[in-house]
Amino acid sequence: MESQVLPALREAAAERRAAGLNRVLTARAAHARGPLDLASNDYLGLAGDPRLAEAAAAAARDWGPGATGSRLVTGTTELHRRLEAELAAFAGAPRALVFSSGYLANLAVVTALAQVLGRSGAGDGDGVLIVSDAANHASLIDGCRLARANRARVAVTPHADVAAVERALAGRPERHALVVSDTVFSVAGDLAPVRDLHRVATAHGALLVLDEAHAFGVLGPGGRGAAAAAGIAADPNLVQTFTLSKALGSQGGAVVAAAEVTETLTDVGRAFIFDTGLAPPSAAAALAALAILRDEPGLGQRARDHARRLAEAARALGFETSEPAAAVVRVLLGEAAAAAAARDTCARQGVRVGCFRPPSVMPGEACLRLTARANLSEVHLALAFRALGSVRDHVRITA
Repeated sequence: MESQVLPALREAAAERRAAGLNRVLTARAAHARGPLDLASNDYLGLAGDPRLAEAAAAAARDWGPGATGSRLVTGTTELHRRLEAELAAFAGAPRALVFSSGYLANLAVVTALAQVLGRSGAGDGDGVLIVSDAANHASLIDGCRLARANRARVAVTPHADVAAVERALAGRPERHALVVSDTVFSVAGDLAPVRDLHRVATAHGALLVLDEAHAFGVLGPGGRGAAAAAGIAADPNLVQTFTLSKALGSQGGAVVAAAEVTETLTDVGRAFIFDTGLAPPSAAAALAALAILRDEPGLGQRARDHARRLAEAARALGFETSEPAAAVVRVLLGEAAAAAAARDTCARQGVRVGCFRPPSVMPGEACLRLTARANLSEVHLALAFRALGSVRDHVRITA
């Protein structure tokens, strides 16, 4: 006899399909083949760089294709130590700790700090408040949800509303506070008010946690991120999380912070302790990408220039678009079905684009997300412009 669970799942799946909210896994072509890629997060065009591939292959021969265990058992190699040292030096911070993904890096920071800070002190006034931007990435949101199990209180503030953040901090009964925010938001591509968040967090004795996933490699001097661009990267009361899978074209994530933070994550961060370490080939590829970024500090500016041109072309065609702070360009379509149709239209023109629908965005705000790369050519840009023109001509926009 069939359980009641599978029919319920089938019914829910049918409802998602009818609403245009079902997802399909699509295999991409190898590098240098297939459609123009404006969907990935390969902002500097390094994912297909032979220097990264050669570094990864050499590491696989020396260390094997996998880490073989958690970082605290057998999953740490000389490559991991070197990558952590170079990331910290690049960012101008005391320490770095490498994770197998940026998602886990964010999860570890929020949950581990909440666990420790929520237990410090005694009596009234202990505990921790986490102030989180409403548009934060799912990894920060999930970290906040899990942190509630460790006596944390979470205040979700309107997007980029510094006054709301200050009110939450000023009115808190908790002794400790974290302010957590993306720097460049992954869908709209806009920039958080980093300097103002830092000012408010400092004034109220809070630790500022910034997810630099979409800024690292693209913003700041030599691609050092939004905190560096704001001149606050050296503050010991700042925690930055990086991803190695976007601008660096590899895999993994990192927390860059004071030694007290990385030691806490090593000791109590479940997303660090119980996860298999980053594969050595990925660590080697990230090291090779860092070397390229140091040697070619203008890569981030090229990516930003191409994003600006994509946004200008979309607006000239009548689309509502974001003003890109880094390499992400949002093209608003409205309902999920319109966004899916626009994605498919672009694919027929030889361009692969991101398609964001609920729950990734609010209902009525489905969009295409175009991600610029430093290595786009004039031919690539012209192809992208033609694809957007085809969307305008053939898709009913509901925004």
